[in-house]
Amino acid sequence: MTDVDRAVARAGDYLHRTRGNARLAKRSQQRRRERARARLGLTLSAILLIAVGTIGWGLAIGPIGLGGLFLSLLLMVVAAGVIIAWPSGADGAPPTAATELARLPLQTEDWLASQRPALPAPAVNLVDGIGLKLETLSTQLNALDEREPAALQIRKLVGDDLPELVRGWQRVPEPMRREERNGMTPDRQLVEGLQVVDGELKRISEQIAAGDLDKLAVQEKFLQLKYRGDPELEG
Repeated sequence: MTDVDRAVARAGDYLHRTRGNARLAKRSQQRRRERARARLGLTLSAILLIAVGTIGWGLAIGPIGLGGLFLSLLLMVVAAGVIIAWPSGADGAPPTAATELARLPLQTEDWLASQRPALPAPAVNLVDGIGLKLETLSTQLNALDEREPAALQIRKLVGDDLPELVRGWQRVPEPMRREERNGMTPDRQLVEGLQVVDGELKRISEQIAAGDLDKLAVQEKFLQLKYRGDPELEG
C-alpha cells in the first residue's frame, strides 16, 4: 500500500467516524432535550402544586403570613433543586443489569456513543450497528414482560456482558492493545466480542418480532372467524 493509499484510507476512516459519531450524537442530543423538557414539566408541576396548596391553606384555614409565604417559596426552591439534580441514569452512565428494561437499550446506546471516539476503527462500525439494533429493541421492549426469556437475555447481554467487554478492553494499556498474545490482540478480541453482541441482538430482535407476528396472525384469524365466519364451513 502506497503513502497515498494510506492517506486516503485514513481520510475515509476519519469521515466515517465523524459521520457515525454525528448520528449517534444527534440521537443522544434529542433524548437529552426530551429529558430536559420532562424535568422542566415536572418542576413546574411541583411549583404549581405547592402554590395551589398554599392558596388552599390560606382560603380554608386562614392567612399564612410572611412566615408561611417564605416557607412556601423555600419548598418551591427545594423541590425544583431536587428534581433538577436527580440523576437520570442516562448520559454517559454505563448500563447495569439493574437498569429498567425499557430504558436499557437507549441508555446503552448513549453510553456507547460516549465510548465511541476511543474505540479502534474496526469496532466503530459494529458500535454503529449495535446502536441501530438497540433503537429497534427499545420499541420492542415496551410490551415485553420482564419474566420473558428474551428480556432476561437482553438484560444479561446489554446490561452486563457488553459493558464488561468494553471495560475489559479499556483496562488494557493503550500500547498493548495491538500486541498479539496467543495469536490474538486485545483490539481483535474487542471486535470479535462486539460481533457476537451484534449477532445476538439481531437474533433476539427477530425472536421478539416472530412472537409478535404469531400473535398478530392469531388475532387476525380470530377476527376473521368472529366477523366473517369460517369460509371452509360456509363452502
